[in-house]
Amino acid sequence: MLINVLMVGFGGALGAISRYLINELFNLYINQSAWAATLIINITGCFLIGLLLGSYISNKDIIFYFFVIGFLGSFTTMSAFSHQVILIADSNIIGAVSYIMLTIILTILATYIGASLTK
Repeated sequence: MLINVLMVGFGGALGAISRYLINELFNLYINQSAWAATLIINITGCFLIGLLLGSYISNKDIIFYFFVIGFLGSFTTMSAFSHQVILIADSNIIGAVSYIMLTIILTILATYIGASLTK
């Protein structure tokens, strides 16, 4: 268990640093708004988690904890969200659609409330 926790932590640190650096590169060289970097990060992270979970990670080994939970989990929350939607949809499409709608609506609402509280 300790090695799994360490792998999640190390992968998470690298994922967060990677996300930060990509955002900074976009700001520095492409001069786009933050949404473009975030969109690319989220799409890339979702693609990578799809590749990993769909291809060879059938058990929770050290690569799973380091790369899927740690790196991709901190690089993009969309990868975890997308994976959860797929898992739910396998047995309950209405539950998956409800989860999508609740996540989108409530996270935007929470962001709005949080931002409003700090004004």
